[in-house]
Amino acid sequence: MRNASCAGQPEAADLYRSCEVVDLHVETFVWTRIFRYDMTRRHGAGPLRARYFGQADLPRLRAAGLSAVVLSIATNPARPHGTRTATLLANLERLERITSTSTSTSATDGLTVHLAVQGGNAFDSPGDVRLVPEGVLHRVTLMHLTDSRLGATSSPLGKSRGRGRLTAEGRALVEALNERRIVVDLAHASRPTFFDALEALDACRPELPPVVTHTGVSGVHPSWRNLDDEQIRAIADRGGVIGIMYHRGFLGRPPWKIGAEAIVRHLEHTIAVGGEDVAALGSDWDGMIVTPRDMPTCLELPILVDRMLARGWPEPRIRKALGQNALRVLAAR
Repeated sequence: MRNASCAGQPEAADLYRSCEVVDLHVETFVWTRIFRYDMTRRHGAGPLRARYFGQADLPRLRAAGLSAVVLSIATNPARPHGTRTATLLANLERLERITSTSTSTSATDGLTVHLAVQGGNAFDSPGDVRLVPEGVLHRVTLMHLTDSRLGATSSPLGKSRGRGRLTAEGRALVEALNERRIVVDLAHASRPTFFDALEALDACRPELPPVVTHTGVSGVHPSWRNLDDEQIRAIADRGGVIGIMYHRGFLGRPPWKIGAEAIVRHLEHTIAVGGEDVAALGSDWDGMIVTPRDMPTCLELPILVDRMLARGWPEPRIRKALGQNALRVLAAR
């Protein structure tokens, strides 16, 4: 499994191969729906040289030495109400079939795949969570790029411009997810929706740790997409994790100069504010992102360890950020 190479310090490659490596958010499935991208076949970077898509597939994730990955199903916000739950169940079944077929052809040998949904409005009602077979769904990202009947997005595309709160239906969905032992992901949530959702989780017993699976942090680069220090502490205090994403525009400026070291800087700030148990990886590969110039696809992931070592990271911290912290939350269900 550990056949990934690494530029830079020779010890970085050896350390990387010995680590559990987990990615909390990969969006490749959306392209199977748009233009029949085959996730089970190994692809190259494509005509756009891995800009926006072409960053991952199951064989390359395995070749990159990942131990576990969470594949997300993005919700279509324009889908008519009353058809959403049925569509979600069909997509879950198809993604399960893709990954099980891949396992039989050794494309995911050594790679554990978890399933997620991006956009809680994939459910026609909170009670529909019970229609998902138990154990199939790892998490739901409550919001995406638009406001919904559940709450508000942090995105400028939301009508509330990031000021909207969690609704009563959103609170009911948080409670239903927790009851079903499905993790609540607060990536993309407006700041008020973020804290309202945490308050709803705090009222659940026993509550699962919350996560923010793919984000940057404003302490390194201010952005509507990134978490502030209070949000980092709120996730850390509840035993959750924060996955740092790889989109240049959310990592720093100017974007054409952004390399893998910027990801490490965001991880470092997350650790400085919330402690070493909160930092994780959440690439958002194939989620219409432009990755760091020296890390265009999942195959260059070992470069992160080279940059961590160059910045003086001790081995235990590297192991936690690469996968141990994420595995703790994956196992919490």
